Amino acid sequence: MAQMVSLAPTPDDFHRPPILNNAEGRIRTIGVEIEYAGVSAEESAHALAQEFGGEIASTDPHAFRVTGSAIGDFSIELDSRYAHPDKYSGFLGEVGAKVASWVGAAASYLVPCELVTGPMPIDQIHRIDRAVDVLRRAGAKGTQDGALYAFGLHLNPEPPRLDAETIASVLKAFVLLNAWLRRQVAPDATRALLGFADPFPEEYARKLVDPLYWPDLATFTDDYLIANPTRNRDLDLLPLLALLEEGRVRAALPSEKIRSRPTFHYRLPDARVSDPGWSVAPDWNRWVMVERLAADRARLDAIGQAYRAFEGEAKSWADTVERIAFG
Repeated sequence: MAQMVSLAPTPDDFHRPPILNNAEGRIRTIGVEIEYAGVSAEESAHALAQEFGGEIASTDPHAFRVTGSAIGDFSIELDSRYAHPDKYSGFLGEVGAKVASWVGAAASYLVPCELVTGPMPIDQIHRIDRAVDVLRRAGAKGTQDGALYAFGLHLNPEPPRLDAETIASVLKAFVLLNAWLRRQVAPDATRALLGFADPFPEEYARKLVDPLYWPDLATFTDDYLIANPTRNRDLDLLPLLALLEEGRVRAALPSEKIRSRPTFHYRLPDARVSDPGWSVAPDWNRWVMVERLAADRARLDAIGQAYRAFEGEAKSWADTVERIAFG
């Protein structure tokens, strides 16, 4: 009898970034966020804890945290602040808490849950596919299931270094590859209709990728905030800049909710949790391509110059950058 061959992704399917360790010599970390529907936060927490171990605690009926698991600490909650009583008890007292609980119960049929992992070693990201498999077997649904909501996969990799040149080089590489990334990700039509994260404004992109543009961190932050006073970017740098230049970020965006953390916040990919063939690996590997370009200064500057000289449409640039970046 022929032996069955597993097609499940393996650690080797997840590419290594060009710089594996941070400035302190430790393996860089990554956090992962996955949105899905069809399974409650409580059911999800118990299914994942059964697979990976850990202690379950709840902060309200629609928010759970698992600590000490084989994939580290993680949280699962209904992805709506209106569903969590603790966020309203101070504002409306006991009535507000009850209303939030009722909202959560009703919204659990319409609003997605979100799995948010803590920082894990970047060479352990393949374990997230096991978590996806657990959720799939529990009945989780993704964007492709005809939901009214578009579900996202967010990657939060720790930067190799926290200096201006490293941060600028990664953002340059991302902007230069953005048209190609969007074509590769091929977001679901529903997600495109509902409007997922916006690309960077063209004027800012052209300024950023100029081979002569290598500002200090303060100037980089100011330029970023002027052009991008929003969280709605497919690579959101505000959490990272809030960590490094908090005064500038808070002064420019005093009302924006930003949790400072040492990560790039990559928000482009779709989450197709119910698809047995779906893996985090392709989207992670595309991010690695961004880091590889960022680490090659000569090629990065050359492609930046080509971008500034290019006058065609984004679709044509996707073909061009694929050829010159990966050819």
